[in-house]
Amino acid sequence: MQSEKFTHDWTDNVKDITGARALPLWQKNNLTTPAPDWLAEEVPVALVYNGISHVVMMTTPKDLEYFALGFSLSEGIIDTPADIFGLDVVPACNGLEVRIELSSRRFMGLKERRRALAGRTGCGVCGVEQLTDVVRPVPALPFTQRRSLSSVEEGLARLREYQPVGELTGCTHVAVWLNDVGQVLGGHEDVGRHVALDKLLGRRSREGWRDGAVLVSSRASYEMVQKAAMCGVEILFAVSAATTLAVEVAERCNLTLVGFCRPGRATVYTHPQRLY
Repeated sequence: MQSEKFTHDWTDNVKDITGARALPLWQKNNLTTPAPDWLAEEVPVALVYNGISHVVMMTTPKDLEYFALGFSLSEGIIDTPADIFGLDVVPACNGLEVRIELSSRRFMGLKERRRALAGRTGCGVCGVEQLTDVVRPVPALPFTQRRSLSSVEEGLARLREYQPVGELTGCTHVAVWLNDVGQVLGGHEDVGRHVALDKLLGRRSREGWRDGAVLVSSRASYEMVQKAAMCGVEILFAVSAATTLAVEVAERCNLTLVGFCRPGRATVYTHPQRLY
């Protein structure tokens, strides 16, 4: 009863933050009296195409329009944002639905290769019907981008600016877009690293950002490489390491993959010719 009274007392004055919620928690130095602290929200979000649920993802409930657009592009469901005629975010049982109206042509293509994915916060294999669907063929990227390796420094310094929920909770990844001289044009966060990337890719398609690169705060898995390449991104910087499969996919599709991006440090895994 004491904790219930405490919750009632302080939540009346707690500021509402999209994607985070304050709860009464106990700390090591005081296990008798709870104090408010912030936690990142993680909710099921269903992407529903023309009335048919395609995938349920666990995400931070913000910037979901960008997420739906980026996911649709990075998964090859659509070719351009113009393939989507309408998009609405609505409450659903214990979560949210993003209802997407596809063009007839794209919807027919989706039905032909429809996959039943579920809860892919950290795993890209869950629900995939065949192992051959795990690593899809990605068209080879052109070599149109060239940039200084040190141009990632500004992005590294500004990652936290695009993680308001992460700053409160310590619980989100972020993906940002760097233009050709390293300036940060925008970024998005999420509890799932690949969802943060999808949000950024959706935003990029809306804003028309072309020349530049992606910087992510996480490791570079094969899925991150695949998503970036599917959207025509030629350079992917990651704060942490890359996996062997990520390197193999990046090599095959001509993506320049760079890991361990820290001030004064970087490891180039593939196609260094875009860097100087």
